[in-house]
Amino acid sequence: MTRRRVVLAGLILVACLGELSLGPRVRAAAADLPARLTDQEFWKIASDFSESNGFFRSDNLLSNEIWFQYVIPELTHTAKSGRVYMGVGPEQNFTYIAAVEPKMAFIVDIRRGNLDLHLMYKALFELSADRAEFVSRLFAKLRPDGLGPKSTAAEIFTAYSNSDTSEALYKETLKAIQDRLVTTHGFALSPDDLQGIEYVYHAFYTFGPKLQYSSTGSVGGFNQPTYADLMKATDAGGQARAYLATEENFTFLKDLETRNLLVPLVGNFAGPKAIRAVGEYLKEKDATVSAFYLSNVEQYLRQDGIWRDFCGNVATLPLDEASTFIRAVRGGRYGQGYGGLNSDLGPMAAEVSGCVSSPLPGR
Repeated sequence: MTRRRVVLAGLILVACLGELSLGPRVRAAAADLPARLTDQEFWKIASDFSESNGFFRSDNLLSNEIWFQYVIPELTHTAKSGRVYMGVGPEQNFTYIAAVEPKMAFIVDIRRGNLDLHLMYKALFELSADRAEFVSRLFAKLRPDGLGPKSTAAEIFTAYSNSDTSEALYKETLKAIQDRLVTTHGFALSPDDLQGIEYVYHAFYTFGPKLQYSSTGSVGGFNQPTYADLMKATDAGGQARAYLATEENFTFLKDLETRNLLVPLVGNFAGPKAIRAVGEYLKEKDATVSAFYLSNVEQYLRQDGIWRDFCGNVATLPLDEASTFIRAVRGGRYGQGYGGLNSDLGPMAAEVSGCVSSPLPGR
């Protein structure tokens, strides 16, 4: 055997031994989180991981948690970036995602209407070049002059408060949203989904930046923040952290949406499928949850006597000591009790360590 062949054989042997010794780690690296999902993969996950449509007492098109940014300074020191974000509800997730900077995100909500809302947002992120165009499309308002990449959220929303709402822009944008989702992406949206997206977008068109949690009339309330209020809000130190506060935040979200890596799901937190399916997927990808935004859903789970089922579901997720719950609760450490709720953080792994749950049905 020539020297060249001896060296080659040795290299092959070393490589084989290395693969044997590292086996699971090598396979895990090969199955890392994707750099992007194809349209088919995105829709399959959104469909296969979801549960049946459920009920909540409001449309929940907008957060009513004015102090929700207060947790972000501690959150960014606790939760690690480059992992997986999970959440519930509407736009506040975008602000937390911009702060945590995950590789992938899943929004799990009991109502299919929330999935429709996030599909609308997905299309608008993809269609808009910058924040000013995004706000123009979101509320069907003509874009004012003078807005640029350095404009603050306060400047943007002040400018749009004096801008005319345009029915023509509403119709044009609604068609663009539908075309983006159905024609460009090829998502198999049902007639109900298309109607749901139109319903959501019409609410934004009707109420504009003054949209509030209860604008659509399903639940009353007092002193609720508007969309503009939430975007102009800051953390306790006065730093603006909303997803529309900076062009960098917006660009991060736009990139994540364009690569199909923010996936909305329909699922009850205490249900048999959605959270567990995410857990299995993440374990296959050797990925870990960085943060899970809960809003005040635990309040309803406890009222219904099913919080332990939720706890068992979360226990199936890949967690470590840095995985962090974000919640809106009475008596939380952050905020000044707007509407009786303020924000808090909690260690996910420690809080669910005592919960055990059976595997997914059929697994």
